[in-house]
Amino acid sequence: MSFFQMPTPIAARRLFLGRSGLVLSGAAVALLAGKDALAAKADGDTAGDVQILNTALGAELEAIAAYQVGAESKLLEKPVLDLAVTFQGHHRAHAAMLAGTVAKLGGKPVLAKSKYDFPVEQLKSQADVLRFAAKLEQGAVSAYLGAVPLFGDRDLSKAAASILGDEAMHWAVLRQALGEVPVVPSAFMS
Repeated sequence: MSFFQMPTPIAARRLFLGRSGLVLSGAAVALLAGKDALAAKADGDTAGDVQILNTALGAELEAIAAYQVGAESKLLEKPVLDLAVTFQGHHRAHAAMLAGTVAKLGGKPVLAKSKYDFPVEQLKSQADVLRFAAKLEQGAVSAYLGAVPLFGDRDLSKAAASILGDEAMHWAVLRQALGEVPVVPSAFMS
C-alpha cells in the first residue's frame, strides 16, 4: 500500500489494532473484536463508532491510572511530577469527552479496570517512569492515528485527531524530559 493510498476497511481495522498495542489492554482489543465496527458503519449504525470510542476511552482510563502510578511512585521530582499531573488531567478530559459521546450515541461507556498490569517493578528511577509514560503516549498517537479514518461520523474523526495532537505533544515533551530530541523520530507516524 503506497503512502497516499487509502487502506481497505479490513486493512484499516488491522492497522488500528496493530498500532494500538502499547496503549490498549486486552479488554479494549476484545471490545473491537466483537461486532465489526466498519460493518456497523456501513449499515448506518452508530455501533461501530461507539466501539471505537469505548476502545479509546479504555485507553484513556488506562493512561490516567498509569500517570497515577507515576505520581505515587515518589520517583518524580517536582517539575516532572507537575507535568505528569497535567498530562493526567488531559487524559481525564479526553475520557470525560469520550464517555459523554458514547452515552450521547446511546452506548454504555466502559469503566476503568480495578487493576492494571503495569511494569511497576521496573520503575526504579524518574527516567524509568518517563520512558514508561513516553511509550504509552507513543502508543496513543498510533492508536488515534489508526482510529481517525474508521469513524462513520466525520466530527468524531476530527475529535480523535485533536486528541491525537495532544498525545503527540505529550510524547514530545516526555522525550525532551528524558534528554532525547523532542521531535517525533521520523517525518511520518505509523
